[in-house]
Amino acid sequence: MHRGGELDFAAQRLRMVDLIAARGVRSAAVLAAMRRLPRERFVSAGFEKFAYEDGPLPIGAGQTISQPYIVALMLEAAELGLRDKVLEVGAGSGYAAALAGMIVREVVAIERHAVLVESAKKRLKLLRIANVDVRAGDGTRGLAEEAPFDAILVAAGGPQVPESLKLQLAIGGRLVIPVGDESQRQSLRKLTRRSKIHFEEEDLGGVMFVPLIGEEGWTEDAPRSPQS
Repeated sequence: MHRGGELDFAAQRLRMVDLIAARGVRSAAVLAAMRRLPRERFVSAGFEKFAYEDGPLPIGAGQTISQPYIVALMLEAAELGLRDKVLEVGAGSGYAAALAGMIVREVVAIERHAVLVESAKKRLKLLRIANVDVRAGDGTRGLAEEAPFDAILVAAGGPQVPESLKLQLAIGGRLVIPVGDESQRQSLRKLTRRSKIHFEEEDLGGVMFVPLIGEEGWTEDAPRSPQS
């Protein structure tokens, strides 16, 4: 892309982050990462000019890259720290995982569509983000061999919070996930693990994500909903 286009994207990116901040996102680390990461590199070819609009965009395999404000809201709710190990379920384009990787020590991201796994890996390599590992698999089951996680982010809506993900949280860990009927409005939930068996839960408001498909989510033939 010519230099003028790059400058236009940079200006659009700063405006987008200013609007996200105006909507109440206060995390300095999240906002700084969003100012640096080129979202236009994470959308499908031909959609780059829409990269800094506050809405979802298609990325292939029937999936979307989430609305920037929702990504920022989830990252802020996860209270990410420099030493954290993070699990992301539903890596998609790799955008949210990349943002998290700019804040924390390590990110492991799971995506069930192999084609999206490969494209996300290529983007991360080109952008020299080396602390994000994208894998193919059933994200509803998490990654027990990599647990415990300080934070878990789920970019798809499930009928309930998968028990496997709850159990893979470290004590004090935070899990952010949309929950609700796949064809109706979902609520964004934040769970904080206070002990081996006790979890605090907070409702962060209404959202709409594609269904969380897997053993502890919806079945493969679940109706599709637009993603936030």
